[in-house]
Amino acid sequence: MGFFDFMTEDIAIDLGTANTLIIHNDKVVIDSPSIVARDRITGKIIAVGKEANMMQGKTHENIKTIRPLKDGVIADFDASEKMISMLIKSIPALKKRLFTPALRMVVCIPSGITEVEMRAVKESCERVNGKEVYLIHEPMAAAIGIGVDIMQPKGNMIVDIGGGTTEIAVIALGGIVCDKSVKIAGDVFTNDIIYYMRTQHNLFVGETTAEKIKIQIGAATEDLDSPPEEMQVQGRDLLTGKPKQVDISYREIAKALDKSIQRIEDAVMETLSQTPPELAADIYNTGIYLAGGGSMLRGLDKRISIKTDLPVYIAEDPLRAVVRGTGIALKNLNKYKSILIK
Repeated sequence: MGFFDFMTEDIAIDLGTANTLIIHNDKVVIDSPSIVARDRITGKIIAVGKEANMMQGKTHENIKTIRPLKDGVIADFDASEKMISMLIKSIPALKKRLFTPALRMVVCIPSGITEVEMRAVKESCERVNGKEVYLIHEPMAAAIGIGVDIMQPKGNMIVDIGGGTTEIAVIALGGIVCDKSVKIAGDVFTNDIIYYMRTQHNLFVGETTAEKIKIQIGAATEDLDSPPEEMQVQGRDLLTGKPKQVDISYREIAKALDKSIQRIEDAVMETLSQTPPELAADIYNTGIYLAGGGSMLRGLDKRISIKTDLPVYIAEDPLRAVVRGTGIALKNLNKYKSILIK
């Protein structure tokens, strides 16, 4: 194996609906939006990641932007494979290599995923020269990334709010005891904002703008300790057809997102109600951990805490918690062998 070890590179991938992150040599080397732009005529991929993201909603008929992952699973096999391979090729340390090295990968997948969807992820990775591909469930990776010792006989609850899915899991003894995966997450929040702007302000905004609103003034509750300033939002007036600008406060966004957040709360409550009593006792003491981009929504931790009567903690750098955990699992393959899916 010696010679091949030298030829093999280890990478950890968090293949997300909204963002794809890659760790190589303990560093996050790729952090880019999961989006590609394809030339309609030649069928070639002309941009990937940040570049393609800037084109979103601004394309003419010869360019199409595609988000290859939907609800946490691969929706466009061809585009996702091209995206993964282009991102791996753009890792600075691998650029210098004469030929693509064999790769040992750990990739994370949503917990509610079917066999077929799992195979799609695996095959995508094998086709970009992945010789050994391991899969890890997202809540598991998030827990490791947060710093929870998942092998202990102690219950921990993880809520990972990504772009396409919210993964809720109770973890103990290196396994998922009960989990729920709901398709209400960042993308749905964005669409809620678009719908709200349309119905309340007769203003048509694009996805990129709605995403900006969510990040700048998004909130889960109307009583925040330090509320953000009002935001000026530009879009197209649906009545006159002219471009126009409206001032929006965080309170309106809290209203717009309320229904979706309620559904996340309900899923958390349902998972708690399925938790075995001994683990419920542990969770009473340890509380709930939030990870993923959605956990950065202002006041969400407070809101879930009020609903569950439990302490709620947000992971540090929640956007990267999952990929950090995936990277740690890759580094200690032997320790985490039991939780990886080959």
